[in-house]
Amino acid sequence: MVRGIERRRIFESDRDREDFLDRLGRIIQEGQASCFAWVLIPNHAHILLRTGPTPLAGMMRRLLTGYAVSFNLRHQRSGHLFQNRFKSILCQEDPYLLELVRYIHLNPLRAGTVADLKALDEYPYCGQGRLVGKFENSWQDVKYVLKFFGDSLGTARRRYREFLAEG
Repeated sequence: MVRGIERRRIFESDRDREDFLDRLGRIIQEGQASCFAWVLIPNHAHILLRTGPTPLAGMMRRLLTGYAVSFNLRHQRSGHLFQNRFKSILCQEDPYLLELVRYIHLNPLRAGTVADLKALDEYPYCGQGRLVGKFENSWQDVKYVLKFFGDSLGTARRRYREFLAEG
């Protein structure tokens, strides 16, 4: 998780969000990591991933430094964008991973960014829409998450959606 300094916004526009996601996707692929869940909220972001050969600290440094520089240039500002360094927790068990996926993907609903689960499925700045098949990207590991919910894609997506609704 990363938060804006003094809980300020780190995303002012869709251009900011797209810049962050482009950087995130490149860094995940170059670092041979797997991303299971993510969300962008105006003043913070959550990313759930499994690292590959590139250490997490190096990946996050590249992501956050590059994004902060481009954000500052784009918005004609200077100084720190993020509060402290990123916060990370270790997830070692599959049931906890699924709870984290649900927690992260429900963030826009809890924050009032979207009104309901249907709107959450359509929200482009959250990995939820990829899991239910509304959007695609090349760097989110949808198959890994959905395998916990069934063998066929349709069944897995339906059961995942039910799991999310229970949260």
